[in-house]
Amino acid sequence: MIKRLFSICILCMVCYSCQSLKPISVKDGQFYKGKKTYYFVGANYWYGPLIAAPNIGDRDRLIKELDMLDSLGVDNLRILVGGEGGIEDSQVKPALQYEQGKYNQDLLEGLDFLLNEMRKRNMYAVLYLNNNWIWSGGMSTYLRWNGYGDVPNPFLEEYTWPEYFAYTQQFHTCEPCQEAFKKHIKFIMTRTNSVNGLVYTDDNTIMSWQVANEPRIFSEEDREPFASWLSETVDYMDSLDPNTLISTGAEGKASYLQDLETYKNLHANPKIDYLTAHMWPKNWGWYDKDNEEATLQTSIKNAHDYIEEHKRVAKELQKPLVLSEFGFPRDGESLERGSSVHYRDQFYKSILEELKTSFEHKNELSGLNFWGFAGIAKTTSGQAKWEKGDDFTADPPQEPQGLNSVFAEDISTLKMLKEYNTIFSKK
Repeated sequence: MIKRLFSICILCMVCYSCQSLKPISVKDGQFYKGKKTYYFVGANYWYGPLIAAPNIGDRDRLIKELDMLDSLGVDNLRILVGGEGGIEDSQVKPALQYEQGKYNQDLLEGLDFLLNEMRKRNMYAVLYLNNNWIWSGGMSTYLRWNGYGDVPNPFLEEYTWPEYFAYTQQFHTCEPCQEAFKKHIKFIMTRTNSVNGLVYTDDNTIMSWQVANEPRIFSEEDREPFASWLSETVDYMDSLDPNTLISTGAEGKASYLQDLETYKNLHANPKIDYLTAHMWPKNWGWYDKDNEEATLQTSIKNAHDYIEEHKRVAKELQKPLVLSEFGFPRDGESLERGSSVHYRDQFYKSILEELKTSFEHKNELSGLNFWGFAGIAKTTSGQAKWEKGDDFTADPPQEPQGLNSVFAEDISTLKMLKEYNTIFSKK
C-alpha cells in the first residue's frame, strides 16, 4: 500500500512537471508562450551535452553558465544533440554516435542532465539532429559508414571544399544513410530522460526539433534529391512528435544556391512550423579585419537587407522567422580573452534593433540565437583550433578558439543582451 502511494506521488510530481513549463506554439506568424507572444534573444550552446556528461564533462561549469545565461534573460539555447564518428581531424570528440547505431551513454546522460537543468530555469532548447558540416561528423559520416569511402576532409591539404560538397550531397540519395538517420531520429526523439523520467516528446523544454545544422542544396542536380529528402524527413519527425515545433536549420537562401524562391517553396511545407536564417559577415566576405570601420557598415547594411528579404517570405508563409546563427569576430580577429569587442557590439546592436522593431510592430522576426556563448571556458592564447582535452568554446573544433565566442568577461556584450531581453519580456 505504501509503495503504491509512493508511486502515485511520484507520478503526480512528474505530471505536474510536464505542465510547469508552457509549450511554445505558432499562430498567425508569431510564437506564443501560453497566451503571450514570445520574442527572444537566445544563444548557440552546441557543446552543452558534452560538459553536462557525468564522466567526461564539467557540470560545475554547466551550472555556472546556465545561471549566467538565466541572469541575462537568455531562455532559448540552440544545441547539437551530438556528433557522429569522432575520428576525423578537426571534429568534435567524443562523438555521441561513435559507430552507426552505437551510442556513448555518458553523452546521452549529459543531454538528459542539460535538459533537466534548463527546465529548472524555464529555458527552451532547439535540438538539431544532424550536421551538414564535418566538424561534428554529420552527413558525411553516414556516407562513410555506408560504403562511400573516406570523407574528403577539406581541413586536410589533400582535399578541397568542392570535393567535400560533391561527396556530402550523396547523402540526399543514399537510402541506407537515410534509414540510419531515421533510426537516430527515433532513438533521440522517443528517449526517456534518465534524470526526470520525461519522454522527450512530452518535454516542453524542447521548443523545436531541427533537422540539421545548415542542410543545403550543393548543386543544380541536387535540387530534387534534397527537396525529397527534406520533405520525407520532416514528415517522419512530425509523425513521431506532432506536438513539438519542427524547423530545418537552414541558413536562409544561402542554403539554397542563393535562391530565395527555393527557400520559400521548401518551407511552405505545413509541417515546418517556422523559418530559420543564419548570418556570417566574415565568412561571407562582408567584413575585413584590415578595414573594420567601413566593412562594419557594409556588414550592417547587408545584414539588414538579408533579414528583410527573409521577413517577406515569413510574412507570405505566415510563419515566424528566427535568425538562429549570427556571429562576428573580436576586433582585429583577436583570439585574446578580454580583447576589444567594439565592432562586434555594434554589429550585435544592429541585429538586436531589428528584433526590437519587429517586436514593436508584431512582425515575423521573432528570435535571435547569437553564436555563441563560451562562458567560463579556459583557452590558450592564440589557439588555432581545438585539441582533445581542451575546454569547449562556442567556436567549432576546426576554427580559431575565441574568434566568435562570447565569454563571461565580455561585459559590454552581455549587458546589451540583458537590456534587450528585458524589453522583450515586458509584454
